[in-house]
Amino acid sequence: MDLGSGVGYFALKLAPSVGRSGKVLAVDIQKFPLRVLRIRAVLSVEDNIDTILGESDNPHLPLGSVDAVLIANTYHELTHAGAVLDQLFRSLKPGGRLVIVDRGPPGGKRETPHAATKHHEIAPELVEGDIRRQGFEVVRREDHFTQQPGEDYNWWLIVSRKPLPVRDVR
Repeated sequence: MDLGSGVGYFALKLAPSVGRSGKVLAVDIQKFPLRVLRIRAVLSVEDNIDTILGESDNPHLPLGSVDAVLIANTYHELTHAGAVLDQLFRSLKPGGRLVIVDRGPPGGKRETPHAATKHHEIAPELVEGDIRRQGFEVVRREDHFTQQPGEDYNWWLIVSRKPLPVRDVR
């Protein structure tokens, strides 16, 4: 699943990877980019992309059926991050992955969600706290995942997963 898919940059790249029997769910809260993605998918002959019009607090995902979620350059825009993470947690299969890539603030941390949205960046510490509170296990975190030439901020990466059920070994 690609949350905040826009016109489908990542959804179109993921479609061949999931194969004919798999599906890529592309979720956005704006209709126009999803329409553009549908056209791009038809032109690319990718018939395994489903577009979903979400809401700021609900991505409208099927429960317990998603293998992985990608949130790229979008987390800082979430106005109801807790509600969205709750929905993602419930939609992921046990062991399912949540991958978040976003920009960190240059030279320091902005501590409020409002500042994150305004400046299109968010500190990875804030996001890690959010996902841990929701019950995800952090598998990997890179505070300096990549940096574009000439930019004064870093892109960071957090990979987490929904825990597997605990088995009673009696």
